[in-house]
Parts: sequence; structure tokens; C-alpha cells
Amino acid sequence: MKLENPWKQNPWFESVAVAQRRARKRLPAPVYGALVAGSERGQTVDDNEAAFRELGFAPHVAGQQAKRSMAATVLGQEVALPVLISPTGVQAVHPDGEVAVARAAAARGTIMGLSNFASKSVEEVTATGAATFFQMYWTGDRDVVVQRMQRAHAAGALGLIATLDWSFSMGRDWGSPEIPEKVDVKTMVRMAPKVVTKPRWLYEFGRSGQLPDLTAPNLAPPGGGAPTFFAAYYEWMTTPPPSWEDVAWMREQWAQISGTPFLLKGVCRVDDALRARDAGVSGLSVSNHGGNNLDGTPAAIRMVKPIADAVGHDLEVVTDGGIRRGSDVVKAVALGARAVMIGRAYLWGLAANGQAGVENVLDVLRGGIDSALMGLGVSSIDELTPDHVLVPANFHRDLGALATDEARP
Repeated sequence: MKLENPWKQNPWFESVAVAQRRARKRLPAPVYGALVAGSERGQTVDDNEAAFRELGFAPHVAGQQAKRSMAATVLGQEVALPVLISPTGVQAVHPDGEVAVARAAAARGTIMGLSNFASKSVEEVTATGAATFFQMYWTGDRDVVVQRMQRAHAAGALGLIATLDWSFSMGRDWGSPEIPEKVDVKTMVRMAPKVVTKPRWLYEFGRSGQLPDLTAPNLAPPGGGAPTFFAAYYEWMTTPPPSWEDVAWMREQWAQISGTPFLLKGVCRVDDALRARDAGVSGLSVSNHGGNNLDGTPAAIRMVKPIADAVGHDLEVVTDGGIRRGSDVVKAVALGARAVMIGRAYLWGLAANGQAGVENVLDVLRGGIDSALMGLGVSSIDELTPDHVLVPANFHRDLGALATDEARP
């Protein structure tokens, strides 16, 4: 029997803010809470968005370019706009999860970042035809790390993202959302009061004939079953943190296995950016893990220019955190980023309307980028410079620059 959608309405939304409001209406409170929550008081989450509001433009009144291009080449891949999909784990907001996101990325001509904590396998995601970069945490021993790299390469991953900045704090001021270890009958009964009030979310999973998947198939050992999210998280917690020698080793292993780009995600300091360059990475992401790392870390956009000035001539710099509109993308690129990565924004689109919702978010950002380029009087995203942005005094945070200077002879 085919279920008919009783809530069918105009699915299009005009901004990421509208997508967020729809996601909040549709999702059970614990699921939505997992999307918006940051660590501790949420200071960094707030600054990620607030910092973009401090930056401005000085638009032209005439002489704008009739045709404008936002195409770029990022880590060897040609993209239609400088907005990439950031890897996020366990996308229980929609039954199609990462597969829907990958299809949207392919349809809009950009890169799909896939987490090794994802609810869909790397094989399922690369089968969509999306240009996929596989993301890895430093979990397990070196043999396990190599095995996971080999699997990603065999599946067709076109690059590797190493995320090393997740320290995670359990002390969230608003309380951590409840995430069950697995979804079974007992869990469904216990959480029914929180879920039954969200019939649209239930409808989507009912129509798909599946329950929310809280396992991590990309961490399954050869011939074994996928661990639960919490089992995977335990593996991460019990793995000693990586050294810079480990970063160089990861980069070398990936070079031997695949030879495709290696992006280090989570860099906040100039001295760390220089060490990443020395370790041979292809690029780095200026990121504070969306506010889910060490609370009190400045907004990522505040750290982009100092890091791009230090290493941008040697490797590619991207950034993420707080990007909600196309003008934010333009500000980031003008300050030195090759592209941005989005996380919460596309997850809200996925929750609101599946694959089409993710495409909608990318279209919203594309429209905002085009408007900003027109107002600034440039014909290409490549023409942007720091002079196109109004930056208040003391906006930038050149963390680690003093340590770098002191280390020089």
C-alpha cells in the first residue's frame, strides 16, 4: 500500500532560515537538538554567525557586470559554486540521509563530503555519481586506518578529509539531546511521546519502510557488521590523539593508496597551518567544528585571512562555520578561502524536503553569491579580494602567529 503525503504543500523555501524553521517543526526535539547544539555555553556557535554580521560591503550603483561566474576548482575538482558539502555523522533527519545529500551535490555540481560516522556506506554514496571526499577521524590503530582508506579509495572517493579537532564536551548548558544507541521496539515505546508529535518525520520513515539507522557502516571491519554510533564513538575516545607525525603518516598512506588530495580539517592557528603545510597536506579547512569543539574558540571567519596569508600560496584553504547565505560565502572567499563547506544549512534542507531541500539550500546560496558579485561589480568569484569587504578593526584573530614569530631565528 502506497502512503500518500497528507502534508503536501509548496516545498520551496527562500532562505536557509526558513529551512531551519521547517526542520524544527518537522523533527523530534532530540533530533533537532543534535543539529543545533554546540559545546558548553555555545559561545563559539553564536560567534560563528555573529562574525559574518560584522562584515560589510560597499556596492556600486552602476557599471556592474551583466554576466557573472561562480565556478571554481577546489582540490582538483571543478565545482559550479564554491560551496561544498561538509561531512556530518548519522543523518537521521531523513531516511535517505547521505544518499539524498550526495544526489543533490551531484545535481548542483559540487563536492560531497562523507563522514566515516555516516549512516550510509561510502559505496552507496559514490554510486550516486557525486564527487565524494571521504572523511576520517583518527580512530583505531594504524592497520584499521589503512583498511578504511583502502575501502574509500576502492569505492571511488576522490579525496580524503582528516578531521582531528573534535574534543567534545558533555557539559552543554541547555542539556545534551538524547540519542539512543539503537532504534528498536523498546526505544520506540520509550521515546514515543517525543516522536508522536512529529507525524511528518514519522511519515517519511514509514513510507521508506525503515527505522532511523544509528550505526556507522563505514567503520565496519571486513566481513563484520556496522558498529553502533556509540561503539564507534568509544573507539575514538580510546584512541590516543594523533601527533603531527601521525598526520604526515596519514597523508603519506593516502598518497600511496590513492594519490588524490588530502584535506586537514579543523585548523584554527597559523602555527598549526604551517605544520600542516610541512606535513604535505593538499589543503586545510579553517574550522572550529561548527562550535562543537573547544567552546570559546573564535568564529572560523575571523581566522581565515591570517591563515590564508600564511599558507594560501602553498595549499588550498577552505572554511566552515556559520554560513547561512550567499553573501557569507562571498565574504569568506574575499578574505582568502577557496570555498566554504556547509553543515547545518544542508541538514535543515534535508529535513525540510529531502534531496530537493538540499538542492534548494544550494540554490539559495547560489542566488546570494550572484547578487553579491553583481553589487560588487565583479564578473567572477576569482576576482574577489579583501578590499571587497568592509572589515572592522580587530576583527581578525591570528592565533599562533606570535608562537611562529618566536620560533624563527
